[in-house]
Amino acid sequence: MMASEPVTPGALPPEQPPPTGAAAGAAPSLPAETRPTATRSGVVWVAVVTALILLVLLIIFILQNQEPARILFLGLEGTLSLGMALFIASVAGGILVAVAGAARIIQLRSNARKVRMLHNRG
Repeated sequence: MMASEPVTPGALPPEQPPPTGAAAGAAPSLPAETRPTATRSGVVWVAVVTALILLVLLIIFILQNQEPARILFLGLEGTLSLGMALFIASVAGGILVAVAGAARIIQLRSNARKVRMLHNRG
């Protein structure tokens, strides 16, 4: 805003064009060829750090839920800490999901193999 313009209380300032160049404060965009790309080791590092954070949260959860819980399963009966019982249940659920996913992957690979064989014959 210029010093010669009157200022009206509550009025919006006049529109100004966005700043350009190095003074704008934004980092200059790099060409696609010079941008860093994700590497396998970088992806593994992020996965390991994420897994460690989740493990710490899991340990905290188990330690905070130490009350005994009575467990009944297929005629078996026992007592286990609540946190450990929930952890075992979540691991069992994860195993079921992994088995279902593996079955689907095997099914898709089998279908892809059949399609490749038919394509190679014809």
